[in-house]
Amino acid sequence: MSAGPRPSVLLVTDLAYEARGRRYCDEDIFLSSRLREEFDVALCHPRDAAALLAGFDTVLIRNSGPVLHYQEAYDAFCARARELGTRRYNPLGGRGDMAGKQYLVDLSRAGYPVIPTVDRAADLGLLPRADEYVVKPKLGADSVGLRYLREAALPEGADGTLLVQPRIDFRHEVSFYFVDHDFQYALYAPHPERRWELEPYAPSAADLEFARRFIAWNSLAHGVQRVDACRTARGELLLVELEDLNPYLSLDRVAKEVQEAFVARLKSSLRALPA
Repeated sequence: MSAGPRPSVLLVTDLAYEARGRRYCDEDIFLSSRLREEFDVALCHPRDAAALLAGFDTVLIRNSGPVLHYQEAYDAFCARARELGTRRYNPLGGRGDMAGKQYLVDLSRAGYPVIPTVDRAADLGLLPRADEYVVKPKLGADSVGLRYLREAALPEGADGTLLVQPRIDFRHEVSFYFVDHDFQYALYAPHPERRWELEPYAPSAADLEFARRFIAWNSLAHGVQRVDACRTARGELLLVELEDLNPYLSLDRVAKEVQEAFVARLKSSLRALPA
């Protein structure tokens, strides 16, 4: 008896996207090759996704680059996916970077361990004193539009569109990678001046509790998420970003057995998506 048709996956990626210090395309070529072991897989550019959704059981959003580079196409994709009821991975209800960076303001106000963040001139006084401040677009990505200032300030009329944060003196950056709510691995950059040179990191119980707090807050039942943090000079972790749309996974930086475990967990997560 012949087996039934295999589930199909449309993997959305920009293979030509140039990222500083990283090759996104290699990761998605590898992932697509492994997913083909259990799924029928096709790759497409994010600008083509809306037109192709109808032919696939699931759409997997991977290294598709900053949405601000194709906002109109992304909005059309979201609308079409909702119209068709297409299973999306990650689901489009994320509260992290998927929805912009308002969450950093909200979490800061709520007392979570994040880099202090405000988006209104009236709130600048809530920020701690610092030698420099970072100003960046709320809908930005990959450091687009980022500026450093000696004083905390917002241009007139910029309320609600820009974020202001103190520039943190940190020991290192560390990222925690999850599939659904299951921790997979952690990587860190031991040299702040070479932030793309990542190495495996063995998190403590307190580190994992920190990361899981944000995974729980985001409330995505399915999906790949990356919790980016920095460790301050005093040793505490502060959230930098919660990547829940298309987080780069740095799979080339982990051991083979960790890589294999991640692929297996991703496959099982895709199979478990509700119809």
